[in-house]
Amino acid sequence: MSINVLIADDHAVVRDGLKMILEAVEGIHVVAMAANGREAVAMAEEFRPDVVVMDVSMPLLNGIEAIRIICESLPKVNALVLSMHHTREHVHRAIQAGARGYILKEAAGSEVAAAVLAVMKGGRFFGRGVEKPLESRNGLRGEYLKSPLETLSQREREVLQLVAEGKTSAAIATILSLSPKSVETYRSRLMLKLGVANIPALVRFAMHHGITPAD
Repeated sequence: MSINVLIADDHAVVRDGLKMILEAVEGIHVVAMAANGREAVAMAEEFRPDVVVMDVSMPLLNGIEAIRIICESLPKVNALVLSMHHTREHVHRAIQAGARGYILKEAAGSEVAAAVLAVMKGGRFFGRGVEKPLESRNGLRGEYLKSPLETLSQREREVLQLVAEGKTSAAIATILSLSPKSVETYRSRLMLKLGVANIPALVRFAMHHGITPAD
């Protein structure tokens, strides 16, 4: 069985390392590598991989939102999350977005190939140190503290990330194909919904919830 994989991570050394590990397994082929979430979405559309291995903290569009878009447009794709974050909120959001597995970066070297093979067989894979969501007869239901991100639309979450990355309204408008006025409206709506008074507070919120890296 041939398995085509797309790797998405904003660090070249991580992408290259994962490619080396995966292609050492017979039948696994890395067909594309992306450096940010928007690139990952475009490459998934172009290459139609069997599995996407996706980092969470990436510029322009974080991995969870990228997985959501990919799984909605390409439901046969099996998405795996690769992350430094392992809170209940992160795991729940990833599963809700469509991910079939979640592994920590610190264990990726020994687990990523096994995870790819597991999801290709129709299973799920949760690596060491990841708290597996509880299951019920209706499937994975995840016991977690509800995230305030769930009150936001996908577009609002996209704007939130770009604001937190320091992009101007004009730059955000170009990236999202919106007018600058629409971006300002989204920004105001975000502050109202999240109960924050200024942009620094929005940035802190985005970092706290893993929308953008805290470095």
